[in-house]
Amino acid sequence: MNKQSKRTKVFQEKVDAEKLYPLKEAIEILKEVKATKFDESVDVALRLGVDTRKAEQMVRGTCSMPNGLGKEVRVLVFAKADKAIAAQDAGADYVGGEEYAKKIQEGWLEFDRVVATPDMMAVVGRIGKIFGPRGLMPNPKVGTVTFEVESIIKNIKAGQVEFRADKQGNLHASVGKISFDTDKICENVSALVDTVKRMKPSSSKGIYLRNFSVSSTMGPGLKVDPQTT
Repeated sequence: MNKQSKRTKVFQEKVDAEKLYPLKEAIEILKEVKATKFDESVDVALRLGVDTRKAEQMVRGTCSMPNGLGKEVRVLVFAKADKAIAAQDAGADYVGGEEYAKKIQEGWLEFDRVVATPDMMAVVGRIGKIFGPRGLMPNPKVGTVTFEVESIIKNIKAGQVEFRADKQGNLHASVGKISFDTDKICENVSALVDTVKRMKPSSSKGIYLRNFSVSSTMGPGLKVDPQTT
């Protein structure tokens, strides 16, 4: 039996696809069935009762993980003059303007988040077709288009995640590493879910949080009882 088959067998033995698990139990199962040597990410998937075709029902925002993400987040900042210096001092990995736009057009994408000062958005706009599909486009609604570069860079480096519901109302975010203590993962998950709950659009009707699951990079997805966060 190959590794994939063994892993699948373990998943089938440990996971009930129809059960709503308490959050803590779901995380403990993910830890138990881990079969890889690398430190897998833990991800949350939410299905929301929203119609994202309506602007007022778009759910988009950020959440700071109380226990961080357990990984280095590479930040690219489009800024100039004193704001470029401030970005460097705040810990940005790459700071510049036209030179980075050119590199990106040539295929360079070795960064995770993008921040821009408002006066640099003309440059950023030219590579919007590259950023958009990858979820990298700076946006004032989530604080990534700002002159206050120091605070947003520090927040991102400390474990801030950005999220956005897609056309079907699905929302995904990473909340840490499987090596974290179970309670710390649960705290991060709860922080995300609570943030999303607070953003419920007033025009959203019926059940808002329709489905909720957690998974690891190479592990199964487990349905979670929202009442246990």
